[in-house]
Amino acid sequence: MIQITLIQIDNYGPWTVTPGPRHEPDLQTLQSRLYGDLEREFGARGGIVFFNRFDNLIAVSNGIGEEDHRKIQESIRNRYPITVSMGVAARPTPLEAQKVATEMIQKGGGAQSDKRCEVLNIESLASDDESKVQIAHIDINNITTTLTDVETAYNTSITVYEVLFELMKELKKLGALCFFIGGDNYMAPSNGITRSQLRDALKKVDEKTGVTLKAGVGISKFGGRAADLADLGLEDIRADLTDDSILVFHD
Repeated sequence: MIQITLIQIDNYGPWTVTPGPRHEPDLQTLQSRLYGDLEREFGARGGIVFFNRFDNLIAVSNGIGEEDHRKIQESIRNRYPITVSMGVAARPTPLEAQKVATEMIQKGGGAQSDKRCEVLNIESLASDDESKVQIAHIDINNITTTLTDVETAYNTSITVYEVLFELMKELKKLGALCFFIGGDNYMAPSNGITRSQLRDALKKVDEKTGVTLKAGVGISKFGGRAADLADLGLEDIRADLTDDSILVFHD
Protein backbone atom coordinates (compact mmCIF):
# COMPACT_ATOMS: atom_id res chain seq x y z
CA MET A 1 0.00 0.00 0.00
CA ILE A 2 1.23 3.45 -0.87
CA GLN A 3 0.10 6.37 1.28
CA ILE A 4 -0.55 9.71 -0.38
CA THR A 5 -1.06 13.08 1.31
CA LEU A 6 -2.61 15.88 -0.74
CA ILE A 7 -1.57 19.28 0.65
CA GLN A 8 -3.58 22.33 -0.35
CA ILE A 9 -3.13 25.97 0.67
CA ASP A 10 -6.27 27.28 2.38
CA ASN A 11 -8.17 30.15 0.75
CA TYR A 12 -5.10 31.01 -1.34
CA GLY A 13 -6.74 32.60 -4.38
CA PRO A 14 -8.74 35.22 -2.44
CA TRP A 15 -5.77 35.85 -0.11
CA THR A 16 -3.50 36.77 -3.04
CA VAL A 17 -5.80 39.67 -4.03
CA THR A 18 -6.89 40.87 -0.56
CA PRO A 19 -6.98 43.77 0.19
CA GLY A 20 -5.41 44.24 -3.25
CA PRO A 21 -3.29 42.14 -5.63
CA ARG A 22 -0.12 41.16 -3.80
CA HIS A 23 3.34 41.62 -5.31
CA GLU A 24 3.82 38.66 -7.68
CA PRO A 25 7.51 38.03 -6.86
CA ASP A 26 6.50 37.78 -3.19
CA LEU A 27 3.85 35.19 -4.04
CA GLN A 28 6.32 33.16 -6.08
CA THR A 29 8.79 33.32 -3.21
CA LEU A 30 6.16 32.14 -0.73
CA GLN A 31 5.21 29.18 -2.93
CA SER A 32 8.80 28.08 -3.49
CA ARG A 33 9.69 28.40 0.19
CA LEU A 34 6.55 26.51 1.20
CA TYR A 35 7.52 23.65 -1.10
CA GLY A 36 11.02 23.62 0.37
CA ASP A 37 9.75 23.60 3.94
CA LEU A 38 7.20 20.87 3.28
CA GLU A 39 9.87 18.79 1.54
CA ARG A 40 12.06 19.18 4.60
CA GLU A 41 9.23 18.36 7.04
CA PHE A 42 8.05 15.25 5.19
CA GLY A 43 11.59 14.24 4.24
CA ALA A 44 12.68 14.28 7.88
CA ARG A 45 9.94 11.72 8.52
CA GLY A 46 10.82 9.43 5.60
CA GLY A 47 8.48 10.92 3.00
CA ILE A 48 8.92 12.92 -0.18
CA VAL A 49 6.90 15.83 -1.60
CA PHE A 50 6.25 16.76 -5.24
CA PHE A 51 5.34 20.38 -5.94
CA ASN A 52 2.59 19.49 -8.44
CA ARG A 53 1.01 23.00 -8.83
CA PHE A 54 2.63 24.67 -5.79
CA ASP A 55 -0.74 25.59 -4.24
CA ASN A 56 -1.46 21.84 -4.39
CA LEU A 57 1.37 19.50 -3.43
CA ILE A 58 1.42 15.71 -3.31
CA ALA A 59 3.45 13.76 -0.77
CA VAL A 60 4.27 10.08 -0.52
CA SER A 61 3.81 9.81 3.23
CA ASN A 62 4.16 6.14 4.24
CA GLY A 63 5.10 5.93 7.91
CA ILE A 64 3.75 9.40 8.73
CA GLY A 65 0.72 9.31 11.03
CA GLU A 66 -1.90 11.77 12.22
CA GLU A 67 0.23 13.41 14.91
CA ASP A 68 3.07 14.16 12.52
CA HIS A 69 0.69 15.56 9.91
CA ARG A 70 -0.69 17.94 12.54
CA LYS A 71 2.81 18.95 13.61
CA ILE A 72 3.64 19.82 10.01
CA GLN A 73 0.47 21.91 9.71
CA GLU A 74 1.34 23.72 12.94
CA SER A 75 4.87 24.42 11.75
CA ILE A 76 3.57 25.99 8.52
CA ARG A 77 0.99 28.08 10.41
CA ASN A 78 3.67 29.42 12.74
CA ARG A 79 5.93 30.58 9.90
CA TYR A 80 3.58 31.62 7.08
CA PRO A 81 0.66 34.00 6.60
CA ILE A 82 -1.36 31.07 5.23
CA THR A 83 -2.39 27.60 6.44
CA VAL A 84 -2.57 24.24 4.70
CA SER A 85 -5.17 21.48 4.72
CA MET A 86 -4.43 17.82 4.05
CA GLY A 87 -6.20 14.69 2.86
CA VAL A 88 -4.59 11.29 3.37
CA ALA A 89 -5.31 7.85 1.93
CA ALA A 90 -3.52 4.54 1.37
CA ARG A 91 -4.25 2.31 -1.61
CA PRO A 92 -2.46 -0.30 -3.76
CA THR A 93 -1.81 2.25 -6.52
CA PRO A 94 -0.72 5.90 -6.30
CA LEU A 95 -3.46 7.01 -8.70
CA GLU A 96 -6.20 5.58 -6.51
CA ALA A 97 -4.58 6.84 -3.31
CA GLN A 98 -4.43 10.43 -4.57
CA LYS A 99 -8.03 10.18 -5.78
CA VAL A 100 -9.25 9.27 -2.29
CA ALA A 101 -6.91 11.81 -0.65
CA THR A 102 -8.43 14.48 -2.91
CA GLU A 103 -11.93 13.45 -1.86
CA MET A 104 -10.87 13.70 1.78
CA ILE A 105 -9.62 17.26 1.44
CA GLN A 106 -12.69 18.27 -0.57
CA LYS A 107 -14.89 17.07 2.29
CA GLY A 108 -13.30 19.74 4.44
CA GLY A 109 -14.47 22.56 2.19
CA GLY A 110 -13.59 24.31 -1.04
CA ALA A 111 -10.10 25.51 -1.90
CA GLN A 112 -11.27 29.14 -1.78
CA SER A 113 -13.50 28.84 1.27
CA ASP A 114 -12.68 31.29 4.06
CA LYS A 115 -14.14 28.77 6.51
CA ARG A 116 -11.65 25.98 5.78
CA CYS A 117 -8.53 26.11 7.94
CA GLU A 118 -6.04 23.31 8.60
CA VAL A 119 -8.41 20.46 7.81
CA LEU A 120 -6.81 17.03 8.25
CA ASN A 121 -9.01 14.26 6.90
CA ILE A 122 -7.43 10.80 7.00
CA GLU A 123 -9.30 8.06 5.21
CA SER A 124 -6.64 5.41 5.85
CA LEU A 125 -2.97 4.98 6.73
CA ALA A 126 -0.57 2.31 5.48
CA SER A 127 0.41 0.02 8.35
CA ASP A 128 4.04 -0.96 8.78
CA ASP A 129 3.34 -4.48 7.52
CA GLU A 130 1.57 -3.38 4.33
CA SER A 131 3.67 -0.27 3.59
CA LYS A 132 5.35 -0.36 0.17
CA VAL A 133 6.52 2.44 -2.10
CA GLN A 134 7.78 1.99 -5.63
CA ILE A 135 9.25 5.06 -7.32
CA ALA A 136 10.78 5.35 -10.78
CA HIS A 137 13.36 8.06 -11.48
CA ILE A 138 13.17 8.68 -15.22
CA ASP A 139 15.42 10.85 -17.36
CA ILE A 140 16.23 11.68 -20.97
CA ASN A 141 19.33 10.13 -22.56
CA ASN A 142 22.05 12.54 -23.69
CA ILE A 143 19.96 15.70 -23.29
CA THR A 144 23.09 17.85 -23.05
CA THR A 145 24.38 16.95 -26.53
CA THR A 146 20.99 16.55 -28.22
CA LEU A 147 19.15 19.55 -26.78
CA THR A 148 20.82 21.70 -24.10
CA ASP A 149 23.99 22.51 -26.08
CA VAL A 150 22.36 22.82 -29.50
CA GLU A 151 18.84 24.20 -28.92
CA THR A 152 17.63 27.35 -27.23
CA ALA A 153 16.81 27.02 -23.55
CA TYR A 154 13.12 27.55 -24.23
CA ASN A 155 12.89 24.96 -27.01
CA THR A 156 14.60 22.47 -24.73
CA SER A 157 12.02 23.21 -22.03
CA ILE A 158 9.20 22.60 -24.53
CA THR A 159 10.58 19.12 -25.23
CA VAL A 160 11.06 18.39 -21.53
CA TYR A 161 7.45 19.31 -20.78
CA GLU A 162 6.15 17.40 -23.79
CA VAL A 163 7.86 14.32 -22.38
CA LEU A 164 6.29 15.01 -18.97
CA PHE A 165 2.83 15.26 -20.49
CA GLU A 166 3.21 11.98 -22.38
CA LEU A 167 4.64 10.23 -19.33
CA MET A 168 1.74 11.43 -17.20
CA LYS A 169 -0.77 10.05 -19.70
CA GLU A 170 0.95 6.70 -20.25
CA LEU A 171 1.68 6.04 -16.58
CA LYS A 172 -1.80 7.07 -15.50
CA LYS A 173 -3.14 4.17 -17.57
CA LEU A 174 -1.13 1.89 -15.28
CA GLY A 175 -2.24 3.53 -12.02
CA ALA A 176 0.90 5.64 -11.52
CA LEU A 177 1.59 9.33 -11.04
CA CYS A 178 4.43 11.31 -12.61
CA PHE A 179 6.06 14.61 -11.62
CA PHE A 180 8.75 16.87 -13.08
CA ILE A 181 11.60 17.27 -10.57
CA GLY A 182 13.94 19.55 -12.50
CA GLY A 183 16.42 19.39 -15.36
CA ASP A 184 15.37 16.47 -17.55
CA ASN A 185 14.23 14.36 -14.61
CA TYR A 186 10.87 12.94 -13.60
CA MET A 187 9.73 10.83 -10.66
CA ALA A 188 6.84 8.40 -10.84
CA PRO A 189 5.28 6.75 -7.79
CA SER A 190 4.48 3.50 -9.56
CA ASN A 191 3.29 0.75 -7.22
CA GLY A 192 1.99 -2.25 -9.12
CA ILE A 193 3.82 -1.56 -12.38
CA THR A 194 6.16 -4.32 -13.60
CA ARG A 195 9.50 -3.72 -15.27
CA SER A 196 8.09 -4.79 -18.65
CA GLN A 197 5.07 -2.50 -18.28
CA LEU A 198 7.32 0.44 -17.44
CA ARG A 199 9.62 -0.37 -20.35
CA ASP A 200 6.67 -0.43 -22.75
CA ALA A 201 5.37 2.88 -21.40
CA LEU A 202 8.76 4.55 -21.82
CA LYS A 203 9.05 3.25 -25.39
CA LYS A 204 5.66 4.72 -26.25
CA VAL A 205 6.80 8.10 -24.94
CA ASP A 206 10.07 7.74 -26.86
CA GLU A 207 8.15 7.21 -30.09
CA LYS A 208 5.83 10.18 -29.49
CA THR A 209 8.50 12.68 -28.47
CA GLY A 210 11.67 11.61 -30.26
CA VAL A 211 13.72 11.20 -27.08
CA THR A 212 15.06 8.07 -25.39
CA LEU A 213 14.23 7.47 -21.73
CA LYS A 214 15.78 5.37 -18.98
CA ALA A 215 14.72 4.73 -15.39
CA GLY A 216 16.01 3.59 -12.05
CA VAL A 217 13.32 2.08 -9.83
CA GLY A 218 13.44 1.92 -6.04
CA ILE A 219 11.22 -0.15 -3.76
CA SER A 220 11.05 0.44 0.00
CA LYS A 221 8.65 0.95 2.89
CA PHE A 222 9.21 4.70 2.72
CA GLY A 223 8.99 7.25 -0.05
CA GLY A 224 12.29 8.99 0.60
CA ARG A 225 14.22 5.72 0.67
CA ALA A 226 12.49 4.45 -2.50
CA ALA A 227 13.52 7.67 -4.28
CA ASP A 228 17.12 7.23 -3.08
CA LEU A 229 17.21 3.67 -4.41
CA ALA A 230 15.76 4.84 -7.73
CA ASP A 231 18.58 7.42 -7.93
CA LEU A 232 21.15 4.67 -7.41
CA GLY A 233 19.63 2.57 -10.17
CA LEU A 234 19.67 5.49 -12.58
CA GLU A 235 23.31 6.26 -11.75
CA ASP A 236 24.29 2.66 -12.55
CA ILE A 237 22.57 2.94 -15.93
CA ARG A 238 24.38 6.22 -16.63
CA ALA A 239 27.66 4.54 -15.70
CA ASP A 240 26.98 1.74 -18.23
CA LEU A 241 26.91 -0.92 -15.51
CA THR A 242 23.91 -2.51 -17.25
CA ASP A 243 22.65 -2.81 -20.81
CA ASP A 244 19.04 -2.43 -19.68
CA SER A 245 17.18 0.88 -19.78
CA ILE A 246 15.56 0.05 -16.43
CA LEU A 247 17.25 -1.06 -13.21
CA VAL A 248 15.33 -1.99 -10.05
CA PHE A 249 16.75 -1.79 -6.53
CA HIS A 250 14.91 -3.22 -3.49
CA ASP A 251 15.53 -2.13 0.09
